[in-house]
Amino acid sequence: MAANRYYTGPVSDHFDGTTFFNPGGEVQKGIGSLLRWRFNGKSIAWPDAYPSPFAPAVPEKRVTGNRVVVTMVGHASMLIQVAGLNILTDPVWSERTSPVSFAGPKRVNRPGIRLEDLPAIDIVIITHNHYDHLDIETLKRLQEMHRPHFITPLGNDAIFGPALDDPRITVMDWGSSDYVGKNVTIHCEPCHHWSARGLGDRRMALWAAFVIETPAGKIYHIGDTGFHQGINYKAAAEKHGAFRLAILPIGAYEPRWFMKGQHQNPEEAVAGMQLAKASYALGHHWGTVKLTDEGIEEPLAALRNALTAANIKPERFLPLRPGEVFDVPDV
Repeated sequence: MAANRYYTGPVSDHFDGTTFFNPGGEVQKGIGSLLRWRFNGKSIAWPDAYPSPFAPAVPEKRVTGNRVVVTMVGHASMLIQVAGLNILTDPVWSERTSPVSFAGPKRVNRPGIRLEDLPAIDIVIITHNHYDHLDIETLKRLQEMHRPHFITPLGNDAIFGPALDDPRITVMDWGSSDYVGKNVTIHCEPCHHWSARGLGDRRMALWAAFVIETPAGKIYHIGDTGFHQGINYKAAAEKHGAFRLAILPIGAYEPRWFMKGQHQNPEEAVAGMQLAKASYALGHHWGTVKLTDEGIEEPLAALRNALTAANIKPERFLPLRPGEVFDVPDV
């Protein structure tokens, strides 16, 4: 295996000196399984356009007091406003989530906030380096417009940092924390996923979930994860206590034999909400770019069924659409 091009550091329980891994977890499947999936003939077509019923939002400049407000941009990109801070997650404003601009998964709806309508952005959290989460062109524009504080797991700074003009980047390992001001601390925690930008850099940068600890409560944000028997959800609750809000992926999960180790389905997301002791949850990673086999609205039906089976009111777990704003109820 080639030397790690992004990160050099000591061996740990999730880094073998060259690549990162999920302790006790499932290893992502190889090229043979990938080809078997791609040519299975079971992919359900998406419409060319799936416009949101919500107009692009114009967010408040700041949210203070005990309020937590989340606005969906699309896929895994969200604006979290809490404690006077404006936080973007995995921002992607590009048309495609791909290494090239002329091919690859293309968004079927416009961003839920126009880039020029963003409030002053303080923090950008990048959970891992897949193209639907780390979009260098968007990061360059955000740096030009806002000069935010970028927070990302080990190795990802080497991917986008050189493309930005003098960025401020905090690189975090699982279990580390960073105080970002205004009585807010961001914790980097495990999730069950993997990373790659191409064929030769698999698992050379770390992936992570993040806990945003604020005076208004704790927010558990996961960009991508396999359920992994709920191990990471249980650990998060044991370490941090109950969460006011969990932001969880609910899409890109079929076929299960291929996706289970990297993408949870809605039923597993509901179980994760319960294990994390979250009062409310928001579902993302669906309905903007087609990555897997399920139909565009299948996550909605599966989420409804899972909530009914778990006896959870649907208003406690919302699958957000671009432009939709959720003012998290006080708990």
